[in-house]
Amino acid sequence: MVRLHKQKPAEIAEEIAADESAKRVKKAKTIADKPAHESEENDEKIYFVALGGLEHIGQNMYVYKYKGKYLVVDCGMGFLEEEIGAGDVQYCDTTWLEKHKKDVVAFVITHGHEDHIGALKFIWPKFKKPIYCTRFPGEIIKKTFAGMEMELRDGKDIIIFDHHGATLKLDPFEVETFHVTHSVPEAQMLIIKTPAGKILHTGDWTFNDDNPIEDTTDFARLREIGSDPKLLACACDSTDSDRQEVQTTEVQVRDSLAEIMKNAPGRVIVTGYSRSIARMKMLAEAAHMSGRIAAIKERSNPNPVPYVGLPEFRQMGIDMGYLGNDDLYLFDEIKDLPAEKQAIYLTGSQGEQFAMLTRLCRGHVKEMKLMPTDTVVFSAIIIPGREQDVSFLYNKLARMGIKTHTIFDTNNVHASGHAGRPEYERFYDMVHPQVSIPMHGEYITEMLNGKMAMERGGAKYMMVVHNGEMIALSDGNEPYVCETVDTGMVVMEGETERSADDQVYKNRRKIATSGAVFVTLPVDKRGFLKGTPEVSSAGIFETDETGFMKRQIQIEITKAIDGLTKAERKSQDNLYRAVQVASNKVVRASLGADKKPQYCVHFVLK
Repeated sequence: MVRLHKQKPAEIAEEIAADESAKRVKKAKTIADKPAHESEENDEKIYFVALGGLEHIGQNMYVYKYKGKYLVVDCGMGFLEEEIGAGDVQYCDTTWLEKHKKDVVAFVITHGHEDHIGALKFIWPKFKKPIYCTRFPGEIIKKTFAGMEMELRDGKDIIIFDHHGATLKLDPFEVETFHVTHSVPEAQMLIIKTPAGKILHTGDWTFNDDNPIEDTTDFARLREIGSDPKLLACACDSTDSDRQEVQTTEVQVRDSLAEIMKNAPGRVIVTGYSRSIARMKMLAEAAHMSGRIAAIKERSNPNPVPYVGLPEFRQMGIDMGYLGNDDLYLFDEIKDLPAEKQAIYLTGSQGEQFAMLTRLCRGHVKEMKLMPTDTVVFSAIIIPGREQDVSFLYNKLARMGIKTHTIFDTNNVHASGHAGRPEYERFYDMVHPQVSIPMHGEYITEMLNGKMAMERGGAKYMMVVHNGEMIALSDGNEPYVCETVDTGMVVMEGETERSADDQVYKNRRKIATSGAVFVTLPVDKRGFLKGTPEVSSAGIFETDETGFMKRQIQIEITKAIDGLTKAERKSQDNLYRAVQVASNKVVRASLGADKKPQYCVHFVLK
């Protein structure tokens, strides 16, 4: 402000008061203009955000928000990218949710697959909120936590509800669950209810009407909620929405396995998922139909392990009544039977490094050896990212002269746990949401799911969003993305948590594709060389003393550093750049202009 005269004290006081009043008005306007979802008490919208599970398979973790409270649905692991390397598991970054952890009311689990429960052991200790689930995933979770020396208190930390359906009071939410068929027992769909409306959260599902171990989907309840005009949205699994064929049933798999067993000259080895209790049951029935005895191949090491594996799932199936006591023996109990009498179920359908089939192919199992008369059935799809590992198994078995059956050459050897187009058509004939929120699938399958929801289910809106984009939902109104929260992937490597964008992983990827050059520079405090640089490499050149590239790099580094001015050589950044430029000159001349190795320079003061 330009003053043309000297102000009196009263004028100064009046001006200060006016400034303070303006500040108060501005502050009040800022508060009043906050987005509706930040005004918790009067907000009548319900919000959906995925921390993981959109535009990819696995790593499912979804959050519903109402009146400032947060409900978490599922908490799963993802599938590791090969180039990351040694990381053990990956899961969602929950930094944003941790800021609101006092307002998190519970974790509700839809079913017992690792991509829906596998991250609980890492994420739950940060929140310590009740976990609600049915007995099958509950037993897996408790055994997993016990293996990590963590205890969950029944009825407080973990609460088991009836797998036929239950109502959970999780103020301000009410969650109703009902049974749906999937590839593991006791899968649930959720109806998330608030005064703002209802949302149907499907979890993973299919309509496998010929399920041999449990009831079919609760179609009556599905039709009832699907026709409710207060059904704001349906958040629906999209994994196999591009499949055109009608779903194969478990009974069809049984009949196919029985036919294979009748014609096989020796043992029949079936590899599938360790928690597929229905598939184990079908194997047992197929074996009985073909005059064989069914067994699982237990671990070679009889000592307890800190994870839940095939023997534990077999026992859980027996304890919960899904398997009979004599359905599946242990391999050790039937190994002396003639080969043509044996039918064996084991792990390794995805080529996992330490799974039984992989170890058998590598000859690492003393008590069981593969034979040319064996028949191996892959009763599973190939999970995205595991193609190379499964290809190793296919080729190894072929070289050994072992006959194989896969989904690519034999009908009905696997029943998917996910719906295809025929099942979606049935689903959306029953379910008519205002808004479709496709989830858990690649972008194209999410789009196909949403398109069917609009064309077949009458949805007015389709929200195909990214992880972290929060959708605001209210009855009769157009949904919109009101906020984008920070999300991402965390890799647990041993006991170390790292972001997937960590420089460590960036360096690993670069070294894996372009190699690395390691240089030790003996310099004094002024930056002058005090000896010959030591140079070694990973994936660029040989490391012996007579190597041409090594000598040339040493020469070029020495010339480059000697060419720096006194002022330039005082900075280690300048010395590093000189090393990089000098090394690149030699590497690219020998290996091509596109070669960009990682450089590591270690300074030794002389």
